[in-house]
Amino acid sequence: MIRKKDSVLVLEDGKSFRGYSFGATGRTLGEIVFATGMSGYQETLTDPSYAGQIVIQTAPHIGNTGMNDEDEESDRIWVSGYVVKEVSRITSNFRSQRSLEDDLVRDEVVGIAGVDTRALTLHLRNIGVMRAGIFTGEEADRPIEDLVSEVRQSEQMAGRSLSDVVSTSDPYTIEPVGEKFGSVAILDLGIKRATIQNMAARGLKVTVFPATSSVHELLSDNPDAVFYSNGPGDPATATKQVETLREVLKRGIPFFGICFGNQLLGRALGFETYKLSFGHRGINQPVLDRRTGKVEVTAHNHGFAVKVDGGEIVDSPAGFGRVKVSHICLNDNVVEGLECLDLPAYSVQYHPEAAAGPHDANYLFDRLIELIEMNTKNGPK
Repeated sequence: MIRKKDSVLVLEDGKSFRGYSFGATGRTLGEIVFATGMSGYQETLTDPSYAGQIVIQTAPHIGNTGMNDEDEESDRIWVSGYVVKEVSRITSNFRSQRSLEDDLVRDEVVGIAGVDTRALTLHLRNIGVMRAGIFTGEEADRPIEDLVSEVRQSEQMAGRSLSDVVSTSDPYTIEPVGEKFGSVAILDLGIKRATIQNMAARGLKVTVFPATSSVHELLSDNPDAVFYSNGPGDPATATKQVETLREVLKRGIPFFGICFGNQLLGRALGFETYKLSFGHRGINQPVLDRRTGKVEVTAHNHGFAVKVDGGEIVDSPAGFGRVKVSHICLNDNVVEGLECLDLPAYSVQYHPEAAAGPHDANYLFDRLIELIEMNTKNGPK
């Protein structure tokens, strides 16, 4: 039986791709990006950092292992839309509890299958990420010119604030696994469960706070460290969170940031952030750790980056001492990590908590333990 192509993906540059509807029906708009991982589609879908984005999976066959509760990075699917080449007709995994389409329908996520994702990805690699829309059913029968116009009128990612949308509404605490080593206060900008699990596994009591929390709320229980999580949106919009972080740095409290947290540390230190042409997304990005000289294969999901001019070690424009560009991407020399040399603070742009992997950078959680130990021994500066 030949299925009718009842859906259309439309890009803001006018290019369109016909396909089959799967998941929820209707229409959706967002910034279209591609993720290059061959596995881990459930972690991608439930990562809050993808809020506001239509995600293309470059792996050609998606959905074969189904969905389960254990591997989800949050309580729901956050992508605005989903684009795949072929959806598996069956789920075949002993851990599967339901199908991919079941969860897409549950969370009202519009998807399109049967698309030449290789051609689509190559197009975005040449042109850059852009706004797009998926239209199904009767929506797909409208003139392409009307659909393109609707896409062009949609909100752009640059200048968009999304942390409040994906953050927890109330603080909550996760107890450490085994003997307690210390405590960490987390500002939830779109945190993944794997991050919390990594910290709890190292003996840290984790208290997670809403993105709008003040410095007094964040430090109310005298934590041994502060952490800023990953998250979606433009870091230039996070003025309140940057000011809160500057207060943390002034008090000499150990700080660690991942992804969006890296961008906000950069802005707190006085550096600018900028939007990448097509971003880094996937689980195969090579990064150089300048401390060890090792090249690590790492998981990424970011469309913005920190701009640091002047070499490997520079002065903080905001007066926080010397700052080292600790990690760089070997594909394009994008800044992938910052380390304060006069303060107990560091961050990385990628994901050491990566699930389903790789785990080359998981040691970065151990560095937080080392930083807490050193700060406890020497006292705040």
